[in-house]
Amino acid sequence: MAYDAVVLVSFGGPERPDDVLPFLENVTRGRGVPPERLAEVAEHYQHFGGVSPINQQNRDLLDALRADFAEHGLDLPVYWGNRNWHPMLADTVAQMRDDGIRSALAFVTSAYGGYSSCRQYQEDIAAARAAGGSGAPVIDKLRQFWDHPGFVEPHADAVREALAALPAERRAEARLVFTAHSIPTSMAATAGPNGGRYEAQLRETAALVHAAAAPDLAYDLVWQSRSGPPQVPWLEPDINDHLAALAADGVQAVVVSPIGFVSDHLEVVWDLDTEAAGTAKQLGLDYVRADTPGTDPRFVTMIRELVTERLEPAAAGLESPVAGLDPATTGPDPVVNAADTAARRRLGTLPVWDTCPAGCCVPPRRR
Repeated sequence: MAYDAVVLVSFGGPERPDDVLPFLENVTRGRGVPPERLAEVAEHYQHFGGVSPINQQNRDLLDALRADFAEHGLDLPVYWGNRNWHPMLADTVAQMRDDGIRSALAFVTSAYGGYSSCRQYQEDIAAARAAGGSGAPVIDKLRQFWDHPGFVEPHADAVREALAALPAERRAEARLVFTAHSIPTSMAATAGPNGGRYEAQLRETAALVHAAAAPDLAYDLVWQSRSGPPQVPWLEPDINDHLAALAADGVQAVVVSPIGFVSDHLEVVWDLDTEAAGTAKQLGLDYVRADTPGTDPRFVTMIRELVTERLEPAAAGLESPVAGLDPATTGPDPVVNAADTAARRRLGTLPVWDTCPAGCCVPPRRR
């Protein structure tokens, strides 16, 4: 298919104090999150003047991406729409329709599979297109990128820099702790052709960053930012509990790498730089948090490469089904359509594809 635009699709965040509660209500609608939890999270935003860093980070990424496209002769306009706050994706799709865009590729600021990190964005895109009516553009999501060098290498360099910030006598025995957003265990175990991919892909990213940055150190993958009802089991251990366990085992220094995220938004600067850093201080741990990719040129180049994979599939060698995925498991109407070849830049071995099968990452039914 010929594409005539790219749209950056992200989570969104408030940009003034009055935005905070309406934004959080958008995020948690239908999830049974108690009001007291919303008030608690709202207070986190108020520590930063009611402003989440994420929208400015997306503006910076847009600027970098447009400059990179222009430098490399990729003549595609780049739009931006969010799931939960302005600019809302439905408004962006309507603008694309009015601008005469007929088909676009969506880059979602989440590297991983799973319901919240992939399928829900697909649903957001479908809902925005439906709101845009019959003239709304076709929008195809770009593939997941958990193992792309443009994502792994910035994380690895950030770990090296964080290690260098520790006292010299603590570096050789430091513990490397990777974090990502927790999800309900029932969602993590979702059946289907892509079921369970979120945790598996994160473990592969952790292994890749560890091998590149600090292969002699022990490491763990832990979780942060849970937000659901307390009676619902989520992936564990939580970062704060894990820091306590490490301190009890005699660990004296930790480097925390938020591989679940592409930029330093509120769940990084609050949950890690504030709460986890405070826990580490109470425990007497030396604590350094590694950076996220943000607008690292390698990350920006990665986005362009994901776009050109879809614009020029024959040149990239992407004409046959993806290696490692059995089409028999994708349901009656498989839509797997890309090859796992040397032309597709990746470092891992888990299967990847362009178009998710119909049964991918269906969330468990709420009781």
